[in-house]
Amino acid sequence: MNYLAEVIQALPGDDFTVYAYFSDGTIKHADIKPLIEKGGVFAQLADSGLFEKSLTVINHAVAWDIEGMRNPRTCIDIDPCSMYEECPTVKDPFSHVA
Repeated sequence: MNYLAEVIQALPGDDFTVYAYFSDGTIKHADIKPLIEKGGVFAQLADSGLFEKSLTVINHAVAWDIEGMRNPRTCIDIDPCSMYEECPTVKDPFSHVA
């Protein structure tokens, strides 16, 4: 892969999914449920309010800023290169919103 994947925006979708907007204009749709069900650090995202409220972009990655301090060392994030390669590309689901 020659493109260095950089997320510029992350928006929550339905049922613990995320739309990741990349700097090259690509939009990826990621299902986070399997990570939540697997446990570990992602288990705390099972609270849908926390999942949506803390979703952000930190260091060009989809991240959840659990503490609200924008500290890259304490956030939960997903490698943007993995998301870019493994998640399906979709059209902008919010393009119809005015």
